[in-house]
Amino acid sequence: MSTSTPDPLHRLLNAVLDDEHRSLGDMAAGAYTSPFHFARQVRTGSGESPVALRRRVVLEQAAWQLQRGENVTDAAFGAGYDSVEGFSRAFHRAFGCPPTGMPPQSQRGHWLPAPNGIHFHSPTALYVDAGEAHEQPAGDVVGLLVRHDLDDIDALLVAARGLSDLEYRRTRLPGSHPRSWDGPDESIAQVLRHLVVSKEPWLASIAGETEPDLTGPDGVAELAERHAVTGPRWIALIRDIDRRGAWQDRVLDALCDPPESFLLSQIVAHELTYSTHRRQLVRWMLAGAGIDAGAGQLDPDPILWHRRRIGES
Repeated sequence: MSTSTPDPLHRLLNAVLDDEHRSLGDMAAGAYTSPFHFARQVRTGSGESPVALRRRVVLEQAAWQLQRGENVTDAAFGAGYDSVEGFSRAFHRAFGCPPTGMPPQSQRGHWLPAPNGIHFHSPTALYVDAGEAHEQPAGDVVGLLVRHDLDDIDALLVAARGLSDLEYRRTRLPGSHPRSWDGPDESIAQVLRHLVVSKEPWLASIAGETEPDLTGPDGVAELAERHAVTGPRWIALIRDIDRRGAWQDRVLDALCDPPESFLLSQIVAHELTYSTHRRQLVRWMLAGAGIDAGAGQLDPDPILWHRRRIGES
Protein backbone atom coordinates (compact mmCIF):
# COMPACT_ATOMS: atom_id res chain seq x y z
CA MET A 1 0.00 0.00 0.00
CA SER A 2 2.82 2.39 0.75
CA THR A 3 6.37 2.00 -0.39
CA SER A 4 8.21 2.47 2.91
CA THR A 5 11.02 0.17 4.00
CA PRO A 6 9.87 -3.00 5.82
CA ASP A 7 10.39 -2.83 9.60
CA PRO A 8 13.29 -4.72 11.29
CA LEU A 9 11.02 -7.40 12.77
CA HIS A 10 9.63 -8.14 9.34
CA ARG A 11 13.12 -8.38 7.84
CA LEU A 12 14.18 -10.95 10.44
CA LEU A 13 10.96 -12.95 10.07
CA ASN A 14 11.37 -12.98 6.30
CA ALA A 15 14.77 -14.61 6.73
CA VAL A 16 13.48 -17.12 9.30
CA LEU A 17 10.40 -18.15 7.34
CA ASP A 18 11.63 -18.06 3.76
CA ASP A 19 10.83 -21.41 2.12
CA GLU A 20 14.45 -21.79 1.03
CA HIS A 21 15.93 -21.05 4.46
CA ARG A 22 15.73 -24.33 6.36
CA SER A 23 18.92 -24.09 8.38
CA LEU A 24 20.29 -21.37 10.65
CA GLY A 25 23.06 -20.72 8.14
CA ASP A 26 20.54 -20.22 5.33
CA MET A 27 18.49 -17.84 7.47
CA ALA A 28 21.52 -15.79 8.46
CA ALA A 29 22.69 -15.58 4.86
CA GLY A 30 19.25 -14.34 3.86
CA ALA A 31 19.59 -11.53 6.40
CA TYR A 32 23.19 -10.80 5.35
CA THR A 33 24.64 -11.48 8.78
CA SER A 34 26.49 -14.22 10.65
CA PRO A 35 24.61 -17.13 12.21
CA PHE A 36 25.69 -16.00 15.69
CA HIS A 37 24.44 -12.43 15.33
CA PHE A 38 21.30 -13.51 13.50
CA ALA A 39 20.36 -16.01 16.21
CA ARG A 40 20.99 -13.41 18.90
CA GLN A 41 18.89 -10.76 17.12
CA VAL A 42 15.97 -13.10 16.56
CA ARG A 43 16.02 -14.42 20.13
CA THR A 44 16.25 -10.88 21.52
CA GLY A 45 13.38 -9.67 19.38
CA SER A 46 11.12 -12.70 19.69
CA GLY A 47 12.18 -14.68 22.76
CA GLU A 48 12.56 -17.75 20.56
CA SER A 49 15.45 -19.20 18.60
CA PRO A 50 15.21 -18.92 14.80
CA VAL A 51 15.05 -22.70 14.34
CA ALA A 52 12.35 -23.17 17.00
CA LEU A 53 10.33 -20.25 15.66
CA ARG A 54 10.47 -21.58 12.12
CA ARG A 55 9.59 -25.13 13.20
CA ARG A 56 6.56 -23.95 15.17
CA VAL A 57 5.20 -21.61 12.50
CA VAL A 58 5.72 -24.25 9.80
CA LEU A 59 3.75 -26.76 11.88
CA GLU A 60 0.99 -24.16 12.34
CA GLN A 61 0.93 -23.73 8.58
CA ALA A 62 0.68 -27.49 8.11
CA ALA A 63 -2.20 -27.66 10.59
CA TRP A 64 -3.96 -24.82 8.72
CA GLN A 65 -3.55 -26.72 5.47
CA LEU A 66 -4.76 -30.01 6.94
CA GLN A 67 -7.89 -28.32 8.25
CA ARG A 68 -8.60 -27.18 4.69
CA GLY A 69 -8.25 -30.58 3.06
CA GLU A 70 -4.50 -30.95 2.42
CA ASN A 71 -3.31 -34.54 2.62
CA VAL A 72 -0.69 -35.50 5.19
CA THR A 73 2.02 -36.34 2.66
CA ASP A 74 1.82 -32.99 0.90
CA ALA A 75 1.68 -31.15 4.23
CA ALA A 76 4.74 -33.05 5.46
CA PHE A 77 6.94 -32.34 2.46
CA GLY A 78 5.59 -28.81 2.18
CA ALA A 79 6.74 -28.24 5.75
CA GLY A 80 10.26 -29.33 4.81
CA TYR A 81 10.28 -32.75 6.49
CA ASP A 82 12.17 -35.59 4.82
CA SER A 83 9.54 -38.17 5.71
CA VAL A 84 5.89 -38.41 6.65
CA GLU A 85 6.90 -40.33 9.78
CA GLY A 86 9.16 -37.54 11.02
CA PHE A 87 6.51 -34.95 10.31
CA SER A 88 3.85 -37.01 12.10
CA ARG A 89 6.02 -37.34 15.22
CA ALA A 90 6.74 -33.60 15.32
CA PHE A 91 3.09 -32.76 14.69
CA HIS A 92 1.89 -35.12 17.45
CA ARG A 93 4.35 -33.62 19.94
CA ALA A 94 3.20 -30.12 19.08
CA PHE A 95 -0.57 -30.58 18.79
CA GLY A 96 -1.18 -33.68 20.91
CA CYS A 97 -2.76 -35.56 18.03
CA PRO A 98 -1.55 -37.08 14.76
CA PRO A 99 -2.00 -35.10 11.54
CA THR A 100 -4.86 -37.40 10.53
CA GLY A 101 -6.62 -36.56 13.81
CA MET A 102 -6.37 -32.77 13.59
CA PRO A 103 -9.79 -31.40 14.61
CA PRO A 104 -11.61 -29.17 12.11
CA GLN A 105 -11.24 -25.41 12.19
CA SER A 106 -14.63 -25.05 13.91
CA GLN A 107 -13.33 -27.03 16.90
CA ARG A 108 -9.72 -25.97 17.19
CA GLY A 109 -7.42 -23.29 15.88
CA HIS A 110 -4.07 -23.97 14.27
CA TRP A 111 -1.89 -21.85 16.58
CA LEU A 112 0.59 -23.30 19.07
CA PRO A 113 1.76 -21.65 22.32
CA ALA A 114 4.37 -19.01 21.59
CA PRO A 115 6.53 -16.71 23.74
CA ASN A 116 6.17 -13.87 21.27
CA GLY A 117 2.68 -14.08 19.77
CA ILE A 118 4.05 -14.72 16.25
CA HIS A 119 1.77 -17.13 14.41
CA PHE A 120 1.00 -18.41 10.95
CA HIS A 121 -2.23 -16.81 9.81
CA SER A 122 -2.60 -17.53 6.12
CA PRO A 123 -0.63 -17.79 2.89
CA THR A 124 -0.50 -14.01 2.58
CA ALA A 125 -0.32 -12.74 6.14
CA LEU A 126 1.73 -13.60 9.20
CA TYR A 127 -0.30 -12.63 12.25
CA VAL A 128 1.56 -11.21 15.25
CA ASP A 129 -0.35 -11.19 18.53
CA ALA A 130 0.71 -8.37 20.82
CA GLY A 131 0.81 -10.81 23.72
CA GLU A 132 0.53 -8.12 26.38
CA ALA A 133 -1.97 -5.94 28.20
CA HIS A 134 -3.24 -3.01 26.20
CA GLU A 135 -3.06 0.51 27.52
CA GLN A 136 -6.45 1.61 26.22
CA PRO A 137 -9.47 -0.51 25.36
CA ALA A 138 -11.24 0.53 22.19
CA GLY A 139 -14.63 0.50 23.89
CA ASP A 140 -17.89 1.23 22.13
CA VAL A 141 -16.62 4.43 20.50
CA VAL A 142 -14.85 2.54 17.72
CA GLY A 143 -17.91 0.41 17.09
CA LEU A 144 -20.08 3.51 16.90
CA LEU A 145 -17.71 5.24 14.45
CA VAL A 146 -17.44 2.14 12.26
CA ARG A 147 -21.20 1.69 12.11
CA HIS A 148 -21.70 5.41 11.42
CA ASP A 149 -19.15 5.27 8.61
CA LEU A 150 -20.93 2.39 6.88
CA ASP A 151 -24.40 3.89 7.34
CA ASP A 152 -23.21 7.24 6.05
CA ILE A 153 -21.77 5.64 2.91
CA ASP A 154 -25.16 3.98 2.40
CA ALA A 155 -26.88 7.33 2.73
CA LEU A 156 -24.54 9.00 0.26
CA LEU A 157 -25.10 6.24 -2.28
CA VAL A 158 -28.84 6.78 -1.94
CA ALA A 159 -28.38 10.54 -2.40
CA ALA A 160 -26.41 9.98 -5.61
CA ARG A 161 -29.05 7.79 -7.24
CA GLY A 162 -30.91 10.72 -8.73
CA LEU A 163 -27.92 12.16 -10.58
CA SER A 164 -27.52 11.95 -14.32
CA ASP A 165 -24.48 10.05 -15.53
CA LEU A 166 -22.96 13.34 -16.65
CA GLU A 167 -23.32 14.90 -13.19
CA TYR A 168 -22.18 11.68 -11.52
CA ARG A 169 -18.94 11.57 -13.49
CA ARG A 170 -18.24 15.29 -13.87
CA THR A 171 -14.77 16.37 -12.70
CA ARG A 172 -15.44 18.65 -9.75
CA LEU A 173 -12.17 18.76 -7.86
CA PRO A 174 -9.24 18.55 -10.31
CA GLY A 175 -6.07 17.23 -8.73
CA SER A 176 -7.78 15.68 -5.70
CA HIS A 177 -5.74 12.62 -4.77
CA PRO A 178 -5.97 11.93 -1.00
CA ARG A 179 -4.23 8.55 -1.04
CA SER A 180 -1.35 7.99 -3.43
CA TRP A 181 -2.14 4.38 -4.44
CA ASP A 182 -5.87 4.83 -5.04
CA GLY A 183 -6.04 7.10 -8.04
CA PRO A 184 -7.83 10.45 -8.28
CA ASP A 185 -10.89 11.53 -6.30
CA GLU A 186 -12.07 14.19 -8.74
CA SER A 187 -15.69 13.14 -9.30
CA ILE A 188 -18.57 11.78 -7.29
CA ALA A 189 -18.17 8.43 -9.05
CA GLN A 190 -14.49 8.16 -8.15
CA VAL A 191 -14.94 9.10 -4.50
CA LEU A 192 -17.90 6.77 -4.00
CA ARG A 193 -15.96 3.90 -5.56
CA HIS A 194 -13.05 4.46 -3.19
CA LEU A 195 -15.41 4.69 -0.21
CA VAL A 196 -16.90 1.32 -1.11
CA VAL A 197 -13.78 -0.68 -2.09
CA SER A 198 -11.23 0.81 0.31
CA LYS A 199 -11.74 -1.79 3.05
CA GLU A 200 -11.54 -4.80 0.74
CA PRO A 201 -7.70 -5.08 0.62
CA TRP A 202 -7.50 -5.00 4.42
CA LEU A 203 -10.18 -7.67 4.74
CA ALA A 204 -8.38 -9.84 2.21
CA SER A 205 -5.00 -9.44 3.87
CA ILE A 206 -6.27 -10.22 7.36
CA ALA A 207 -8.33 -13.19 6.14
CA GLY A 208 -5.47 -14.55 4.03
CA GLU A 209 -7.33 -14.15 0.75
CA THR A 210 -5.92 -13.24 -2.64
CA GLU A 211 -5.71 -9.59 -3.60
CA PRO A 212 -9.22 -8.38 -4.43
CA ASP A 213 -10.22 -6.99 -7.80
CA LEU A 214 -11.00 -3.34 -7.13
CA THR A 215 -12.29 -2.70 -10.65
CA GLY A 216 -15.73 -3.44 -11.98
CA PRO A 217 -18.90 -1.38 -12.55
CA ASP A 218 -19.00 1.88 -10.62
CA GLY A 219 -22.66 2.80 -11.06
CA VAL A 220 -24.49 3.70 -7.85
CA ALA A 221 -26.55 0.48 -7.86
CA GLU A 222 -23.49 -1.72 -8.37
CA LEU A 223 -21.52 0.09 -5.66
CA ALA A 224 -24.45 -0.25 -3.26
CA GLU A 225 -24.51 -4.02 -3.87
CA ARG A 226 -20.79 -4.24 -3.26
CA HIS A 227 -21.04 -2.15 -0.08
CA ALA A 228 -23.79 -4.47 1.19
CA VAL A 229 -21.28 -7.34 1.04
CA THR A 230 -18.20 -5.56 2.40
CA GLY A 231 -19.95 -3.68 5.21
CA PRO A 232 -21.03 -6.72 7.27
CA ARG A 233 -17.59 -8.30 6.86
CA TRP A 234 -15.95 -5.11 8.14
CA ILE A 235 -18.27 -4.96 11.16
CA ALA A 236 -17.63 -8.63 11.94
CA LEU A 237 -13.87 -8.01 11.82
CA ILE A 238 -14.09 -5.04 14.20
CA ARG A 239 -16.26 -6.98 16.64
CA ASP A 240 -13.83 -9.90 16.60
CA ILE A 241 -10.84 -7.63 17.24
CA ASP A 242 -12.65 -5.93 20.10
CA ARG A 243 -13.87 -9.21 21.59
CA ARG A 244 -10.31 -10.54 21.70
CA GLY A 245 -8.80 -7.25 22.88
CA ALA A 246 -6.56 -7.51 19.85
CA TRP A 247 -6.14 -3.86 18.88
CA GLN A 248 -2.37 -4.06 19.30
CA ASP A 249 -2.04 -7.27 17.30
CA ARG A 250 -0.05 -6.95 14.11
CA VAL A 251 -0.52 -8.22 10.58
CA LEU A 252 2.36 -8.57 8.15
CA ASP A 253 0.58 -7.69 4.94
CA ALA A 254 1.96 -9.46 1.87
CA LEU A 255 -0.45 -7.60 -0.43
CA CYS A 256 1.68 -4.47 0.00
CA ASP A 257 4.73 -3.95 -2.19
CA PRO A 258 7.03 -4.31 -0.36
CA PRO A 259 5.18 -6.11 2.44
CA GLU A 260 4.63 -4.10 5.62
CA SER A 261 3.42 -4.74 9.14
CA PHE A 262 0.41 -2.92 10.58
CA LEU A 263 -1.30 -2.88 13.95
CA LEU A 264 -4.99 -3.70 13.65
CA SER A 265 -5.72 -0.44 15.47
CA GLN A 266 -3.69 1.42 12.82
CA ILE A 267 -5.67 -0.20 10.02
CA VAL A 268 -9.03 0.81 11.48
CA ALA A 269 -7.85 4.34 12.31
CA HIS A 270 -6.46 4.69 8.79
CA GLU A 271 -9.73 3.63 7.17
CA LEU A 272 -11.89 5.81 9.40
CA THR A 273 -9.70 8.85 8.70
CA TYR A 274 -9.74 8.57 4.92
CA SER A 275 -13.37 7.52 4.78
CA THR A 276 -14.41 10.54 6.85
CA HIS A 277 -12.50 12.83 4.53
CA ARG A 278 -14.04 11.27 1.44
CA ARG A 279 -17.57 11.35 2.81
CA GLN A 280 -17.19 15.08 3.25
CA LEU A 281 -15.76 15.35 -0.26
CA VAL A 282 -18.85 13.63 -1.65
CA ARG A 283 -21.10 16.03 0.26
CA TRP A 284 -19.28 19.00 -1.19
CA MET A 285 -19.58 17.53 -4.70
CA LEU A 286 -23.25 16.62 -4.26
CA ALA A 287 -23.93 20.21 -3.22
CA GLY A 288 -22.35 21.31 -6.49
CA ALA A 289 -24.76 18.98 -8.29
CA GLY A 290 -27.74 20.57 -6.53
CA ILE A 291 -28.26 17.98 -3.77
CA ASP A 292 -28.24 19.03 -0.11
CA ALA A 293 -26.28 16.21 1.52
CA GLY A 294 -25.82 17.92 4.87
CA ALA A 295 -29.34 18.06 6.27
CA GLY A 296 -31.98 15.68 7.59
CA GLN A 297 -31.10 11.99 7.15
CA LEU A 298 -27.88 13.02 5.43
CA ASP A 299 -26.56 15.15 8.30
CA PRO A 300 -23.07 13.72 8.94
CA ASP A 301 -23.01 14.47 12.67
CA PRO A 302 -22.59 11.11 14.45
CA ILE A 303 -24.60 12.42 17.41
CA LEU A 304 -27.64 13.05 15.23
CA TRP A 305 -27.07 9.82 13.34
CA HIS A 306 -26.99 7.85 16.58
CA ARG A 307 -30.13 9.55 17.88
CA ARG A 308 -31.93 8.60 14.69
CA ARG A 309 -30.62 5.07 14.93
CA ILE A 310 -31.87 4.49 18.49
CA GLY A 311 -35.13 6.33 17.84
CA GLU A 312 -34.49 9.48 19.84
CA SER A 313 -35.20 11.80 16.93
